[in-house]
Amino acid sequence: MLYQVDLNPDTELSSIREMISDRISDPQLVEFSWSLFAGVMEHRAELDEKIQVVAQKWQLSRMAATDRAVLRLGAYELLKTDTPLRVVIDEAIQVAKKFGDSESPKFVNGILDQIAPEKRHD
Repeated sequence: MLYQVDLNPDTELSSIREMISDRISDPQLVEFSWSLFAGVMEHRAELDEKIQVVAQKWQLSRMAATDRAVLRLGAYELLKTDTPLRVVIDEAIQVAKKFGDSESPKFVNGILDQIAPEKRHD
């Protein structure tokens, strides 16, 4: 859904919630998915700034849309949730492998590892 909104910024948020509900049958997972999506959208400017600072040689606008979506979600989880660092990065790498190109997993791993707060590395 983050990819969808990135490519189609005029997408109604109610449509996003419906799409999530259409694809996930467990109500708790629907709410969890929505909370991640909404959190990323609420903090998108802050997340983009953090990503951009770390990805010095890459403009966010020049990154693949799939990589941007994975980075935003991973950055949100690292900075705004208590999901363990390794879980966030491992899941982000798996999504990057599935939807990105051959370089996406390394790229995503490198960026998210640098974004993670120091206390999360312990």
